Formats: sequence, C-alpha cells, structure tokens
Amino acid sequence: MSQAAAHLLPRDSARARAHGRVTPPVMGALELEMARVHEICGAARRTMALMIAAALEGPVFWVSPAWNIDRLHAEGVSQFINPGRLTFGEPERAPDLLWCCDEVLRSGAVPLLVGDLPGPPALTPIRRLHLAAETGASRATAPLGLLLTPGEGGAAGVETRWHMAPTTESGHWHLSRLRARTAPPKH
Repeated sequence: MSQAAAHLLPRDSARARAHGRVTPPVMGALELEMARVHEICGAARRTMALMIAAALEGPVFWVSPAWNIDRLHAEGVSQFINPGRLTFGEPERAPDLLWCCDEVLRSGAVPLLVGDLPGPPALTPIRRLHLAAETGASRATAPLGLLLTPGEGGAAGVETRWHMAPTTESGHWHLSRLRARTAPPKH
C-alpha cells in the first residue's frame, strides 16, 4: 500500500460482513453498516434515528448538549421504541459532546449511539469515532453511530449522509441518501 493511501480507513466488504448491517423495515432499501458512523440531517432527523432504533434491540445512548432546548418527549418516542431503552448524556461543554460519543462507541456497551450535535464535526473527530466504533465491535456489540446535524449536514468522513424531511402528506417522509462511500445519491 502506498504511503498516501495508508492513512485511509479500510472500505472492504469483509468488515461489513464481520459487523453486519441494520435495515429498518419501514425504510425500504436503507442499509447502515454497523461499527461505523453515519450522519442524518434534515427536519426529521430525530424521527429517522428513532426508526433506526426500532430496528435494533437493546439500549440506546442519546448524547445532546445540555443547552439544547429541543428535547425528546416520551409520548412521541413511544410511537417508535420503549422510552425506557433511552439513556441520555448531556455534556455542558461543546468539546465533551464528541468525547462522550467516542467513549460510548469504544465501550461496545450499546448497539446504538445517537449524537444530536449543534453542527457537523470536522474530519479528524469523525475518524476517531469510526475507530472507536470498530474498537467497540471487537469488545462486545458492534455499535452503530448516528450523528444528527442541522440543515444539510456536511460532516466529512462519515460512512453515509441521509436527509429526511416530512412531506405535505400526513405521515409520509422524503428520504435522500446525499452521500455514501460505496453508492450514488438516491431519493
């Protein structure tokens, strides 16, 4: 391998076979590779995270800033999962958000980490999160990392980037894959 390519994370299908994928039944052909970090943006990003949580078993660790005024409501959550599955982490300092996400992924203690962030993180923290998820997969459960970002997202280095927004029809969603390492954009 050349020195220029040595710093890249592996993208082979053997890793996907080793850690598996999750396919939420209500989302058609959507597949998310476990032991990786994916980004969800758009107005319905929290709804999509809860739909994905419904496709997995076990606890969900939800990290969001303590100053965030948008909180999940138990009655709304119960439409997707048992609210008792949720554990919340609310760091008071912005640098601690990604540190908490890293520690949860590295532990392998939960199958799903949701990082509800105020903005897209840079490339280096994303690489650290991927490595933490792979370490967690070698210890226990292969965790899935979801980063929720406002607007159109834009975190560099994520495995996939999804945008979900409600449509004008009640109960319907518009889901777009904006970026994926191994697939083209799709609506």
